[in-house]
Amino acid sequence: MSRVIFIMGGVMSGIGKGIVTSSIGKILQGKGFTITAVKIDPYINVDAGTMNPVEHGEVFVTDDSLECDQDIGNYERFFSSDFSSDNYITTGRVYLKVINKERNLEYKGKCVEVIPHIPNEVISQIKKVGKNTKSDFVLVEIGGTVGEYQNFIFLEAARMMKLKFPKKVLSVLVSYLPVPSTIGEMKTKPTQAAVRTINEAGIQPDIIVGRSVFPLDIVRKKKISIFCNIDIDDIISAPDCDLAYEIPLNFEKDNLGDRILSKFKMKKRNTDLSEWSNLISKIRRSKNPVKIAIIGKYFESGSFTLSDSYISVIEAIKHAAWSFFKKPEIRWLSAESYEEDKNKLKELRDYDGIIVPGGFGSRGTEGKIEVIRYCRENKIPIFGLCLGMQLAIIEFARNICGISGANSIEMDPSCSDPIINIMEDQKSLLKKNQYGGTMRLGAHPCTIKAGTISAKSYKIKNISERHRHRYELNNDYREILEKNGMIMSGINSKKNLVEIIEIKDHPFFLATQFHPEFKSRPTAPHPLFKSFISSCIKKRDKK
Repeated sequence: MSRVIFIMGGVMSGIGKGIVTSSIGKILQGKGFTITAVKIDPYINVDAGTMNPVEHGEVFVTDDSLECDQDIGNYERFFSSDFSSDNYITTGRVYLKVINKERNLEYKGKCVEVIPHIPNEVISQIKKVGKNTKSDFVLVEIGGTVGEYQNFIFLEAARMMKLKFPKKVLSVLVSYLPVPSTIGEMKTKPTQAAVRTINEAGIQPDIIVGRSVFPLDIVRKKKISIFCNIDIDDIISAPDCDLAYEIPLNFEKDNLGDRILSKFKMKKRNTDLSEWSNLISKIRRSKNPVKIAIIGKYFESGSFTLSDSYISVIEAIKHAAWSFFKKPEIRWLSAESYEEDKNKLKELRDYDGIIVPGGFGSRGTEGKIEVIRYCRENKIPIFGLCLGMQLAIIEFARNICGISGANSIEMDPSCSDPIINIMEDQKSLLKKNQYGGTMRLGAHPCTIKAGTISAKSYKIKNISERHRHRYELNNDYREILEKNGMIMSGINSKKNLVEIIEIKDHPFFLATQFHPEFKSRPTAPHPLFKSFISSCIKKRDKK
């Protein structure tokens, strides 16, 4: 069986368990081990597909069509590997599986109960992932915090697994140590309380990662060691860091990898993170800015800006910018503001490039269309993603082809020219209100047209990219669009669907029906994002 490391959160959520998990995996990967990870979310939803991105953050999509938590995206970016539906567990998924087994008499008539059958199913899934991927280590991140009622079945699974396989299971607690401004001292009591809570669940953390604004000093480490029954060398300091990709290197300064191996009674190994170190060096040397604006609607929450809704887009921009030794400066611009005041469009000239990301619903779409028009007319590099492609087609149809009634039936079901229409296989699903996991999801093939920006970017003819949408370009309008200068540079030949569009005589006007951001990696930026950033740099140099 693979060795299993549970990563849990104490005190509060949102303090970086996903990055801690990714960093531990990267360190072990650097020691030559094979790594996989499982994300556990304690909500009843079967997957993340039906949740509001403002509330939950980005919905990430895997090759095999899973709609999941953004932490799976973190794992893929850190490990440079693809994950699958096996790597994701929710309360809803577990209960659904157990109920289906009970209905199929797989429990042979036994009384099926929350304990032990639900934790046993969790354990079974963790072991399955390790076996199928032939991984040396399975990292299991439990979402939320240890004190939440919703998490008890997963904590119970960790306890039961440790009891059954004591030499193959470790627990890591990620806990926040606040520094109240009125006191000016780092406080350990919340972490002590978190450890007592996890002790009540029958678990003693083997390692504590102390998150705080500042590094943990020896005084705080001693307190935690005494009151939490843990060796002082097993308390890892994790101060705020402006670059998440640097965290594995910071952890290795505290010999975290060797501490983990020693607890598993494994021999020490040298860590080779040279490629990762080179990445950090390149990032630190990236000084000259490239200014990118994202035109969105999922980042405003009262007085706060929530970037988690577009985290993969943000990371893909960074990866591409760093590859040119440029420092990305990303700004959030509200799509709705351009519906209220078109004079505001002039501010787009201040940016080197514009991205119109994906989304659902009609709110803000007319503002995005105005942005697309302005960028097309003023030769500003613009990159559309999913909905961004659909709106680029609508703008082109209205203002170049003269189809004034062009729209998507998602925005206007009764529009005279449904240039963006629902896919045939989606119509029956929507009639039955079947929304969860029913879109065109996951990896699909695409053939690239020679002599296009896409062809120069990919350098190969046949590609595969990840999708998440219900609406497509209506093929009845393809001829008039192409006649007026739109290039269909990427086609899914199997279903005759347009995947990429471009226009001529523009520094970069390209849009994709798929989500290229999902396949970008820090050490391997996505080719389309690289081409986009390259055009942005050329624009900036000219200016």
